[in-house]
Amino acid sequence: MKVLLKPLALIGFVVVFLSSIFCPFLNIPLKKDWNLYQVDTALFLITMGILGLNVLLFFMRKLRAFQISSIALLAWLALALAAVYFQINNYFGMKLIDGLISKAVTLSWGWIVIFVGAVLISLSVRTKGEG
Repeated sequence: MKVLLKPLALIGFVVVFLSSIFCPFLNIPLKKDWNLYQVDTALFLITMGILGLNVLLFFMRKLRAFQISSIALLAWLALALAAVYFQINNYFGMKLIDGLISKAVTLSWGWIVIFVGAVLISLSVRTKGEG
């Protein structure tokens, strides 16, 4: 039997939502820090869509579907981080220019915060026998 730890899930929802808006994900020299919306609008909208699905399943108490969608959120964030990393390092396809861009544009601490929120969401569903 699955059990939902509601406070943990709610904290995870708030952390993922607020971090995607207010935390810096990229540090760009002339424009300062960019949040997830400024990094890529489609990336932001898909992340918010998956988070919205998680919230819907949370309130519907569909625990198995909630667990699957929370793992999907984690997988999506890992894919998004990889995509942003490779976009920074291979923007023009020329080694010299890409090397200069990758030294100037850096990933920021917002990725850690959003992953912590997603992990909290995924850990909020447990089997009754677990701690």
